[in-house]
Amino acid sequence: MLKTGGLTPFSTGDYPGKLAAVIFVQGCPWRCTYCHNPHLQERTSASPLVWSDILSWLQRRTGLIDAVVFSGGEPTMDPALPDAMRTVRELGFHIGLHTAGIYPRQLAAVLPLADWIGLDVKAPPHRFDEITRSTGSAALNTASLRLLLDSGKEYECRTTAHPSLFSTDELLLLAQQLAQQGVTRYALQVVRQQGCRDEQFAPSAAGAFPAFPAPSFVEQLRRLFPHFILRKNNGGV
Repeated sequence: MLKTGGLTPFSTGDYPGKLAAVIFVQGCPWRCTYCHNPHLQERTSASPLVWSDILSWLQRRTGLIDAVVFSGGEPTMDPALPDAMRTVRELGFHIGLHTAGIYPRQLAAVLPLADWIGLDVKAPPHRFDEITRSTGSAALNTASLRLLLDSGKEYECRTTAHPSLFSTDELLLLAQQLAQQGVTRYALQVVRQQGCRDEQFAPSAAGAFPAFPAPSFVEQLRRLFPHFILRKNNGGV
């Protein structure tokens, strides 16, 4: 059964244009410093929430919400994800997936089951391993991005940013690289302090950068992507 670490009953921001429930799956091998769900990084011996109970709850929500989003942690880490997605789809819900593209092969297996995918692109390739604290992470993410773009599925690529993490030049380089690869939907998300254990991103530190990102930089990104959104007070997977 799917190992679930949390549930958000109603969300308007996790699946564009739809009212969704969000299921948080346990486990992630990356250790991004700004992670606002660090309690989901480990896969514990017991699941905090029982999957059968979640399914019963979803059955009672049919007609009240439009979609169910599988988030994490890294949901593709769980071998029970494909069956869970099929079961929820059979209840009549649209299926969303939040992923960092850590497991391209597993992503390929569940892409046909998803209606919309949010893919985290953590950093420019030369900074990727530093941000994730995992060797070879950039190549995995790039492979997953290619799978996603080739699938024809609805999607959003997004990067979580903070002025202490990336320079404007680095973020612009990443955005240009994504546009060249064919990305048309992109979101820049400012680090969310809620739940983050790293003092570098505490609210007091964030207050030192009230104008981040600068309007002129945001305009550059808008010119690169047909669909661009800036999110503040929000974080990545």
